[in-house]
Amino acid sequence: MKTLLLLLLITFSEATIGVFVKLVDGRIPIQTLNFYALAFAAAFLMAAMPLATGQAPRFPKGNLKDTAVIGALIALQISVFNFAMTLAPIANVVIFWSVAPFFTFIFSALFLGEKARKSYLLIFAVAIAGIVLAKPLEGGNMAGNLVALADGAVYAAMVTYMRHEGKTEAGNDIAWSMLVGALLLLPAPFFFGSGAATAMVPYPALGAELPVLLWAACLGIISTGFAYFGISIVLKRLRANAYSLVDIIVSPVVAALLGYLIFGEAPSLNMIYGGALLLGAGFWLTYEMSRGREDQAVHPDQCAKMA
Repeated sequence: MKTLLLLLLITFSEATIGVFVKLVDGRIPIQTLNFYALAFAAAFLMAAMPLATGQAPRFPKGNLKDTAVIGALIALQISVFNFAMTLAPIANVVIFWSVAPFFTFIFSALFLGEKARKSYLLIFAVAIAGIVLAKPLEGGNMAGNLVALADGAVYAAMVTYMRHEGKTEAGNDIAWSMLVGALLLLPAPFFFGSGAATAMVPYPALGAELPVLLWAACLGIISTGFAYFGISIVLKRLRANAYSLVDIIVSPVVAALLGYLIFGEAPSLNMIYGGALLLGAGFWLTYEMSRGREDQAVHPDQCAKMA
């Protein structure tokens, strides 16, 4: 029961990425917001990981290359995903980002020798039908839709690299990778400005004025830091493949629902039907790829899909 509750909290935390990005309302440049988010996430993980592992963070001196590469990929993936959130509704971004499992298979086939099954042809056909039905090139959200599709490829590259190196997101190194990502984005405030981070914004629904920096902190701590922290605990009690199968469907649906409830972002019928096909195909492909690999690591950040 505790594991299920934690899994639900993780899924919800990943789904809040778009909410916090949009609550900032452009008052912090998105490049700087990405830095703030990773900095808060790294600080949270450095403090929280010892609670999960029972050990203080250990500097990965024997694994610096992988830690740095994964940190760079995390910074790139999160930056592209959050940028997409500034261009399109949450539902669009999470649905088109869900092409990630298909890019993961393509990259795994090219670089890891992943073997295709006959069923993959039907799965890819369903996914393509979903994308066509969702019409990413039509309407005023084309740029955001395309950025979200591109981010699926970036995320898949990160997953493929972690598989190649035999890494998981449940260890000590992920906190250091997050710190590397934050350091890589450190120049952002100097080039793009720090934004109105301390500005107080009234929220009539809450009956309070809150600083913009609060949403940046939530983006890093809740959407990213807590998600990784929770996953490190869940993976001790639940098979990684089971987590992936749950997350690939539930998180995008919850994110789209939050977009509707908080910002009134109602996806079109084409987006709903196309998204259902794409998410279903992604679930099916993830299941097929996980067969026979029960100990395969979960890929990182949703999110961070994620933040």
